[in-house]
Amino acid sequence: MKALRPSVLLPLLLATAPAWAIKPFVAEYDANWKGVPAVARMTLQPVDGNRWNYELTVQNAVGSARQATLFEEAGGSFRPLSGSDTTQLLFKKSQKDARYDWAQREARWSGDVKPDRAGPITLQDGDLDGMLVNLAIVRDVAAGKPLRYRVVDNGTAHVQTYQNLGKDTVTVAGQARTATKVARRSDDKEVLVWVVPGLPTPARILQRKNGQDELELTLKSVR
Repeated sequence: MKALRPSVLLPLLLATAPAWAIKPFVAEYDANWKGVPAVARMTLQPVDGNRWNYELTVQNAVGSARQATLFEEAGGSFRPLSGSDTTQLLFKKSQKDARYDWAQREARWSGDVKPDRAGPITLQDGDLDGMLVNLAIVRDVAAGKPLRYRVVDNGTAHVQTYQNLGKDTVTVAGQARTATKVARRSDDKEVLVWVVPGLPTPARILQRKNGQDELELTLKSVR
């Protein structure tokens, strides 16, 4: 069989390479949380084997918040194992912990949770928690897949569907970048996400509640 020349082989390799692959990153964001300027950091770091830790921290003069998820990744799919959600506001602190038991196929919550939000919730293949939706959106926008997720978080299970709103422009590190803008709306909440090709994390996230901006993240740098 005739050997392929390098000039022919390279395009073939690029054509068959995956459009998205998980990789560690540290992302710094300008933020606005509860109406007050803030700083935020989002990180994705390997733990061992196919397990990863995904974390978001936000801090301003009002207080601080931290969300973290330990999950497994295989073939581009994510499976949450545990999570924590901590908020510190002046003299008030809240902490909620989640455990996803895939052997028993159930999720439970502990800490500052109401009895009707402690679980168990039955797990289904493909379930995500709220943090992992960010990664899933970046993955699926790159692949052109539907943005529909069953989210098991905070003692509930519900489906989130994001609509592709087309192209928009965002500023990252002082440069204008073309992004895909997606959004979901339900009851009193609205979430908008901007995804820039080649970036492993959203370039911008805006969360609104009752028509008011609750959290806004704008990417400054990622490494």
